Amino acid sequence: MNDHRTVNRTTWDERAPAHAASPDYGVERFVADPEHLSEVVRFDLPRLGDVTGLRGVHLQCHIGTDTVSLHRLGARMTGLDFSGAALVQARRLAERTGAAVDFVQADVYDAPQALGEAGFDLVYTGVGALCWLPEIRRWAEVVAALLRPGGRLFLREGHPMLWALADPRPDGLLAVEHPYFERPEPTVWDEPGTYVETDVTFTHTLSYEWNHGLGEVVSALLDAGLDLTMLTEHDSAPWDALPGQTARDAHGEHRLRDRPWRLPQTYTLQARKRG
Repeated sequence: MNDHRTVNRTTWDERAPAHAASPDYGVERFVADPEHLSEVVRFDLPRLGDVTGLRGVHLQCHIGTDTVSLHRLGARMTGLDFSGAALVQARRLAERTGAAVDFVQADVYDAPQALGEAGFDLVYTGVGALCWLPEIRRWAEVVAALLRPGGRLFLREGHPMLWALADPRPDGLLAVEHPYFERPEPTVWDEPGTYVETDVTFTHTLSYEWNHGLGEVVSALLDAGLDLTMLTEHDSAPWDALPGQTARDAHGEHRLRDRPWRLPQTYTLQARKRG
């Protein structure tokens, strides 16, 4: 299995049912409460603004919790993901909640061919998506192709400084170990678990990932024809990125117990297509 897409898709296919069953994704809360939103979308509500009536696409939507949340806020949503198993869970969530959301299986780089060009008012990408893509410039070109003139990108993502850190050390020091900037070769991980609570034992543990520096992301978008309208760095993340070193707040965000201002863990970015 030399193709990184095949390896990564196999890994995500195996984890999708476990994620849907995990309390961390809160699928049953979506079913029980028609006003429930994912913690990721809820965190950015002050920055997201009114999306009522917008035609939106959620790239790398996984099991669809953010996609359904945006639908509940009034957007006409499509979700796209390369994992068929994840989309089984996403469609099940939409059916159980009565959400009129379309889900399409395709690689993110093939999104314009799968969905058509210049048809969306909003492109949304959530946390933990860009690290699976080897070329950030190709991604920016996809975003530009999908958006109509004047349409906007809304991105919340793990900060490249966080992705560059070594695993937590016993002494609590933060050490830079992995690439901050995009490299041609991936970082290869062989990890048995996942980022949510589950007792499932996984057999597919290999994954390939790439980091993209913050300047690389911004420059790629500018060169693709988008203008940056907002960039906010956060000292928190919606998952426990550094086990043993963080505390979880009432909104589900994790930040360093010791001097959290030392580390940006995520960022929110908005950009608008010129024209």
